[in-house]
This record gives sequence, C-alpha cells and structure tokens, in this order.
Amino acid sequence: MSGTSPTALVVDDSPDILNLVSSALRRDGFVVSEASSGEDAIAIARREQPDLIVLDVMMPGIDGIETCRLLREFTNAYIVMLTARADEVDKLVGLSIGADDYIVKPFSPRELVARARAMLRRPRTTESESSLRIFSGMKMDTGTREVWVDNEAVFLTRTEYEILDSLAVDPRSVVTRSALAQRIWGQDWFGDDHVLDVHMSSLRRKIGDVSGTPRFITTVRGVGYRFVGATADPT
Repeated sequence: MSGTSPTALVVDDSPDILNLVSSALRRDGFVVSEASSGEDAIAIARREQPDLIVLDVMMPGIDGIETCRLLREFTNAYIVMLTARADEVDKLVGLSIGADDYIVKPFSPRELVARARAMLRRPRTTESESSLRIFSGMKMDTGTREVWVDNEAVFLTRTEYEILDSLAVDPRSVVTRSALAQRIWGQDWFGDDHVLDVHMSSLRRKIGDVSGTPRFITTVRGVGYRFVGATADPT
C-alpha cells in the first residue's frame, strides 16, 4: 500500500453510486480515484496500481466482467464487484473472473468499507516463503500460488486458492464454515455465506472433485469442510 493510506479505485457509471462509495472510502482514510467506464478504469489502475478496486458489473462499453478480466492481466489488487442482482453472484464466481468479493445493490457503504478493510488485512504470501505441498494427484506451490492436478496446471482465483490452502495446510482436520470464512476474509467479515458456497463450488469443479466422490475436499454436513487428499512422496 502507498505509505500509511490504502488506495482505492471506484468504477461505476452512476454518479450517485460513484459518490456514495468514494465518500465512504475517503471517510475511512482511503485515497480514492474514480472512473465511470471500464476503459478509464484500466488506464487509471495501470497508472496508479491501487490496493483496492470497487467495480460495477453493469456498465456501457466494456462491462465490469470484461474489465475485471483485463485488470487481472496486470494487477493483484483486491477487487470487489457490485451487482444489482443476487443471482448474478453464482454466474460471476463461475466465470472465474478473478474478483475477491461480491456485494449486491442496494448495499450499506459501511459494510463495503468493513469488508474492504478485512481483505486488506489478509496476509499475502511472498516468493521467499515458497514451498511445495505434494499430495496424491495434486501439487501446490505456496510461493507462486500455483496448483497442478494430475500434472495439469489449474488456474484458481486468489480466493479459490486461499480456500484450498486453508484446508490443505492441515489435512484431515475439519474446518468450520465460519472459521474458513474468517481465514479468507478476516475475523470481522460479515458478508453473505452464499459467497463462500459459490467460491467453493467453483474450486471443486476446477480441481475435479465430482459430487459424491471427492478426491480432495469433502463436506462435513452441518460443520464445514475437510481436505482429504493423501500426502505423497516428493520424489
């Protein structure tokens, strides 16, 4: 982050929403830039490299989905998507566009700021901490955050990787849903549990966990999740 103040880019074609979100972030100490289109957002993000991007889904020209994809080509900023429909969250996560969180309009600016702060407190792994975790059929590099299943590279969003990493760090142990959400979004996260469900569903699909016969992650009904992949010899 730049100095002691986190930086944010707010992207929305609605002047009212743009002002609402920007004002809330500024009151909380963020240095905020604004954009009203996907094209402007890409140019500003490339120039300023913000810590956080709040991005509306429905915009003229390049919409939020395509903008997010293009942003992920050069920035590792935390991205929060704003959507007008709750049922779009499933679609957004399923598209694996690389967003970290999703908030449905109408929303509380206070909630958005709290969730943004929680994300910024999440630790980021550096390459100096790189190590391999090797399981039967899966390999994880904790430094590069790369994952291979059956020797094929699997692209995971940041949130999908952190879910997998949080479970794989302690194989066979059950992690409750609330504990997993806190590991991913912070202890004071109070977002919709459905977001965790759709991220988990997308992760399982990518790593080839078939319903009823999971290879790596199993659901412990009423409790949470367990990583069941067997450790393997590095050689």
